[in-house]
Amino acid sequence: MNAVQEFKLSGIALPKDAGGMLTEICEHFIEHADVSRTEEEALLTSKLGSATIRIRERKLVIELSCPSEQALQMSRTSIAEHLFYFAGDDPLELTWAEPETRTGLDNIHHVAVVSIEDVTPNMRRVKFACADVSPFIGGDMHIRLLVPPKGRKPVWPGLRDDGRVAWPDGEDELLVRVYTIRAVDIERRELWIDFLQHPAPGVVTPGADFARDAQPGEKVALLGPGGGALPAARSMLLAGDESALPAIARIAAEAPEGTRIQAIIEIENEQEEQPLPSAGSLDIRWLHRRSYPAGARDILVEETKRAIASMADDTFVWFACEKEDVRSVRSFLKSRGHDKKNRYVAWYWERQVD
Repeated sequence: MNAVQEFKLSGIALPKDAGGMLTEICEHFIEHADVSRTEEEALLTSKLGSATIRIRERKLVIELSCPSEQALQMSRTSIAEHLFYFAGDDPLELTWAEPETRTGLDNIHHVAVVSIEDVTPNMRRVKFACADVSPFIGGDMHIRLLVPPKGRKPVWPGLRDDGRVAWPDGEDELLVRVYTIRAVDIERRELWIDFLQHPAPGVVTPGADFARDAQPGEKVALLGPGGGALPAARSMLLAGDESALPAIARIAAEAPEGTRIQAIIEIENEQEEQPLPSAGSLDIRWLHRRSYPAGARDILVEETKRAIASMADDTFVWFACEKEDVRSVRSFLKSRGHDKKNRYVAWYWERQVD
């Protein structure tokens, strides 16, 4: 029997607080990988392979083991990007046994705007032409949208020695935002992305601004896909606010016949409701914020918890919205002993604290 080849890489990170950093990593990756944690060590296992991260003398010792060279490089980049993201303004040193040698990204896709339409008053759909849509069929739904400055020749990202993405800066700086692929039109070779048009005045919304002003023929790029896998379950609870609506709509649209789906979606008002076609059996409840009592904020969370309490244990729970609301639902699932393999709970935005 031939042994399966493994590609390995080791690295060392020196953060300000190794224990705190390891906690951040585990909290984030628990929805994207199987995470096993002790006080001094964490093991993350996903389709890319495994990452063992140990605390040693205030450092994080990283060991990656992957089934292919491409998976190894993607794992390196993912770990590096998240380490620096969690570090924020704090100092962080990261070195690998073998520095990154590639100059370009394997998963960048150059696309062009085909058309724009309003799905609802606050949801705008942009359709993109893509030469090869196969990477977006099934699997992960999330991408990073890369928009170059208007009037300049695009400069696309490469890679740093430490595995992080080397983003162009200065006059070549890109707009970078994470979105969900709402649908894949295989025959037309198109990808659809729905952009929430935030109604609140004074809110900075560069991604929504791009969708508002996009013109047919405009060239951008997509990085990915990665994260937000389509669940495969016969019974699902899908809950979230309008930031999660494109993903909920995609999951419902791609669910096979016989799938039982309960959906709870919080939106501004009835005008933001939209059809959610599905081959499965879909029971949907729309929650309208405009009808809430003054000061009400946790209605979506409480309705989701009630639905969880009444469902079968093997139901797949998919929940996405604001960060603190997600933590509340995650804690509730944990208290009930809900199997981590039967859930996806992720925050899509963070409430501003005055």
